[in-house]
Amino acid sequence: MAVTLYPNLILDALRNVRYPGNGKNLVENDMVEDDIRIDGSKVSFSLIFDRPTDPFIRSVVRAAETAVNTFISPEVEIKGNIAVKYRKPEPEKKPEVLPGVKNIIGVTSGKGGVGKSTVAANLAVALAARGYKVGLLDADIFGPSMPKMFGVEDETLYMVSRDGRDLIEPLERYGVRMLSIGFLVDKEKPVLWRGGMASNALRQLIADAWWGDLDYFLIDMPPGTSDIHLTLVQTLPITGVVVVSTPQEVALADARKGIAMFTDPKVNVPVLGVVENMAWFTPARHPDEKYYIFGEGGAARMAEKEGVRLLARIPLVMDIMSHADGGEPVAVELEKDPAGAGVEARAFAALADNVVEAVTERNLNAAPTRKVEVGK
Repeated sequence: MAVTLYPNLILDALRNVRYPGNGKNLVENDMVEDDIRIDGSKVSFSLIFDRPTDPFIRSVVRAAETAVNTFISPEVEIKGNIAVKYRKPEPEKKPEVLPGVKNIIGVTSGKGGVGKSTVAANLAVALAARGYKVGLLDADIFGPSMPKMFGVEDETLYMVSRDGRDLIEPLERYGVRMLSIGFLVDKEKPVLWRGGMASNALRQLIADAWWGDLDYFLIDMPPGTSDIHLTLVQTLPITGVVVVSTPQEVALADARKGIAMFTDPKVNVPVLGVVENMAWFTPARHPDEKYYIFGEGGAARMAEKEGVRLLARIPLVMDIMSHADGGEPVAVELEKDPAGAGVEARAFAALADNVVEAVTERNLNAAPTRKVEVGK
């Protein structure tokens, strides 16, 4: 042969072949593999296509053979020497769940009736009063109470377009962005859902909502241990949980089971601490008196035994109930009149400060929590 063959000469010839799918030449389209081999007059290389079903494979290969013989020399042995390869499809990246959220806090209890939702609502409001960006998800599937506590039972949810997606826009009250499973069901009827339906609805409120940037994302979990708890730890990397209990031994026994579930190696979610709710009753006319209706210091002793913090002791005060029923958590007083806030509001302020401290310490001393992998 009179022509000396070298790789760039082959590439120049292939620049005369255009891929019908987009009109670009084979080199410009990154379809020529970096494996050109020259052995005397014999030339071989690979062409890369996106998929095996590409309708232009055969015609492009023939055109490449013709281009080499036409623009270099008819003596080049190219026919049958062009291999076909396919690009490996890149795995589809799932959108990150809650990318703008710094800390995810679960508020949980071993049994119902201990005031878990009341604590979750007031903790959220107290954190917001401290200047933090706060979100609150009511995940108590069969007993959602946040719409009532925040006075938004009759509100309508709207969609908002973000990053090319139509997402649910959380309601905002008292500085807290809030969504509840209660918005998806008839408040006058019982929720007759199987576990799968409940879990799917919950995932939608988490992943298909525009929560934005948050310092704290609180989840009011159902009481006990259930499929919903597993769904949450499989969906989100929970920073830690706050366990709510009364001092009563029956409640404490169930609270211990809740702690055991989260600290199980398969779940491995840190327990930030325990809240002793309804710790004592003080009559309005006798503010210095304390009546330990459910026992004294039971949650404090449990916290010490389990090696976790006692985050707060919340008194049993009529104002907490009346504010919740009126659609305004009592911790709102911290924003309205910080100096004049009552003892119950100040108790939730102390809880918020202790939770912030516990989260800060946890983040300094431990690696971020990972989602629980299904099947593990």
